[in-house]
Amino acid sequence: MDERNWMVLQTLYKVKNITKAAQHLHISQPALTTRLHNLENEFNVKIVNRGRRGVQFTPQGEYLAKSAQEMLLNIRKIKENVLNMEDNLEGTLRLGVSTFFTDYMLPNVLKLFKDQYPNIEFKVTTDFSGHIAHLIYNQDVHIGIVRGDYSWKDQKLLLFEETICIASKEEIDIHNLPYLPRIDYHTDPLLKNSIDNWWSENFTQPPLVSIEVDKADTCKKMVANGLGYAILPSKILDNINDLYKIDLETLDGKPIIRKTWMIYHKDSLNLNIVKAFVDFIENVNLNDTNY
Repeated sequence: MDERNWMVLQTLYKVKNITKAAQHLHISQPALTTRLHNLENEFNVKIVNRGRRGVQFTPQGEYLAKSAQEMLLNIRKIKENVLNMEDNLEGTLRLGVSTFFTDYMLPNVLKLFKDQYPNIEFKVTTDFSGHIAHLIYNQDVHIGIVRGDYSWKDQKLLLFEETICIASKEEIDIHNLPYLPRIDYHTDPLLKNSIDNWWSENFTQPPLVSIEVDKADTCKKMVANGLGYAILPSKILDNINDLYKIDLETLDGKPIIRKTWMIYHKDSLNLNIVKAFVDFIENVNLNDTNY
């Protein structure tokens, strides 16, 4: 069975819908259906049953679909190891990167790295840090860059630290926060929990949320236009100088710090392209204003 068929099984098992699976794989529905029929003929089993609610996998089909992840990982490792035997650094480096790092730092980092290693390509997945941690755990990516302290037993490198702060266009009294319009945004659970815990330690009333947006960058722009205050990681505010900022502190007066980490499996350093990127990041100053 070839790699593409394993990908069909894996994708269809995730979405449970022929149309959506075909869209994910960028193939037509008839082409996907043909591949399914070929698989059923190859293994001489029924893999899926179709109904009004999508496709239902048979026990045999479920076993094959769950094997797809392992098979695709093995195929990818074989390809990477073959390329790794060459003296030249080439191949595809798979990165899982938090949304903030992607928006504000990754383009310059990849450009500098590409300048040194022009034959290395990138496949970048951007999401909240919790999902990136899941990807690196499952070895879906070579390297993960996450914000916050996730439980990770393998290799990791601290990239930078930042405070979490209240930001407003005008000077505000922190004691009046429950009565002032707040701008909220979607973020990862670790940061949300840190902010919520700080709030519950300092106030008995809930915040007065007047605007909710999908991204921290949009939230920052709302704050810069005087539409309310927000609680944001400090680095996202580095390029705005005329905001009033107050760092969040614990009850004993210590600043609440958010760390950004590069995490990876030690075994992945056997791949030249991974080791090259890790060595590169270790020698880059991510606190440079050019980032």
